[in-house]
Amino acid sequence: MSPEDSEETLPLLRPPDASRVPRGRRVFLAAFAAALGPLSFGFALGYSSPAIPSLRRTAPPALRLGDSAASWFGAIVTLGAAAGGVLGGWLVDRAGRKLSLLLCTGPFVTGFAVITAAWDLWMLLGGRLLTGLACGVASLVAPVYISEIAYPAVRGLLGSCVQLMVVTGILLAYVAGWVLEWRWLAVLGCVPPTLMLLLMCCMPETPRFLLTRHQHQEAMAALRFLWGSEEGWEEPPIGAEHQGFQLAMLSRPGVYKPLIIGISLMAFQQLSGVNAIMFYAKTIFEEAKFKDSSLASVTVGIIQVLFTAVAALIMDRAGRRLLLALSGVIMVFSMSAFGTYFKLTQSGPSNSSHVGFLVPISAEPADVHVGLAWLAVGSLCLFIAGFAVGWGPIPWLLMSEIFPLHVKGVATGVCVLTNWFMAFLVTKEFSSIMEILRPYGAFWLTAAFCILSVLFTLTFVPETKGKTLEQISAHFEGR
Repeated sequence: MSPEDSEETLPLLRPPDASRVPRGRRVFLAAFAAALGPLSFGFALGYSSPAIPSLRRTAPPALRLGDSAASWFGAIVTLGAAAGGVLGGWLVDRAGRKLSLLLCTGPFVTGFAVITAAWDLWMLLGGRLLTGLACGVASLVAPVYISEIAYPAVRGLLGSCVQLMVVTGILLAYVAGWVLEWRWLAVLGCVPPTLMLLLMCCMPETPRFLLTRHQHQEAMAALRFLWGSEEGWEEPPIGAEHQGFQLAMLSRPGVYKPLIIGISLMAFQQLSGVNAIMFYAKTIFEEAKFKDSSLASVTVGIIQVLFTAVAALIMDRAGRRLLLALSGVIMVFSMSAFGTYFKLTQSGPSNSSHVGFLVPISAEPADVHVGLAWLAVGSLCLFIAGFAVGWGPIPWLLMSEIFPLHVKGVATGVCVLTNWFMAFLVTKEFSSIMEILRPYGAFWLTAAFCILSVLFTLTFVPETKGKTLEQISAHFEGR
């Protein structure tokens, strides 16, 4: 049996070469402090779900949202996040990883404070725009910070905690929305970024960034603080870091290969149909005769948290490629079943330009329709579990791992911008696609994109588990 074969027989939850990896535990505290940014990010995303119904229930003269205003209140955060991705790519290379995280707490707290004090629509939208800006910065900087402070044996675990904290933040907003009205919910949104500000002040900058500033002693001190020793540390080359990004660098395999992979992963993540599934969650639970359709949001949130946690625990043993491929296959089956559900419940051809998304076949008994609705609920839960295991956390993790140090800011900024732009595009145009292709055709189209994501993963995405960031860069350079 080869050494590689014997390694594969080890339990999934035990890191490889456990006796030779660093034993420092402060790296987990630093990762938690940074992951409070994604927690705030998740809370800001989930905030609109309970806040919009609360704002629409209020009676004049109190602040109240109409249909158009509610649509903008939910969507404007993505525009702010796209801008935040660009800003974060600029900040992370100039201000550093730690300072960028500290700075993003400002728009988080300010945005939620503006929402709390809002007396008109423009203050609500302004607050959402500010929190979106902070979301974009946090979604870029937190994965980079965590990947650079973690040693290889736990980098997958800690990197996956970024997405775990995002879905935890969404779930927190859903649950808190049951008992808090929108102003007090915004007050609660100020808590995670404030806690991140306090904790990050006590955490070091990443050793890799300090080396780019030729602060070798500070870098080694940060490493000993985080890892407990310098064992297993591989110092990155620092010759080109101060050149900045130049277009001529795109001719290098070590730059254009990971950039293509990173952009493609972000695009496939949004083309998987996750936003469409989340949009229809409450309606699908209503069709299954749930008395409280708001239970749908909490149920989906719990599934996301549980399966993202499972992915984090096995990431450093199962590997990124295997989980991405498995996740894609699960999403193919669940999206195909979703399309089948819409096909079976469609009422038939119509000359109307409006599509009846969840209209049952009139000749079918009610209990048959409820049974079909349970098919949709099962498909929904299977999709969310599959997405959470792979395509939820891993694109963000790989984004933080595959880029060389001297282009990381620009490259990760492009990836984050791609993700948020695709999220906006898919959310905006999915209803139009459903009108053109019918609902079942739209979901079968997303199943086709999931098939493409699996083929892309198996063909182009490298395995990064157990490798240092320098070894990953060397792989793309062909060294």
